[in-house]
Amino acid sequence: MSAIKDWNSYSAAAKDRGKELSALHPELVKGFVALSGASARTQHLDAKTRELIALAVAITTRCDGCIDAHVRKAQAAGATRAEMAEALGVAIALNAGAAFTYALHVLDAADAGK
Repeated sequence: MSAIKDWNSYSAAAKDRGKELSALHPELVKGFVALSGASARTQHLDAKTRELIALAVAITTRCDGCIDAHVRKAQAAGATRAEMAEALGVAIALNAGAAFTYALHVLDAADAGK
């Protein structure tokens, strides 16, 4: 089902390309790494909860690299497949809710055109 057949190869290739981008624009990558590191230092959320949130966001932003990184981190933090599925269910429901809300905007726009 997955468009990415080998997540380990994908991860290795992404790291290599990341190094290339870092060589081309080191300040950009330094800033990204700082932002990512700062968001990982939470005071109120444990690592597993943070990673489950990250997975939910990863599917809403359709980020393969985020999925790869945060599945690994979630598993390392002790998240089960069932916990991941529940977090993903929240993201799926919210995406459906957002589409529903924007459908109402379409009706508003159609009414404004009368």
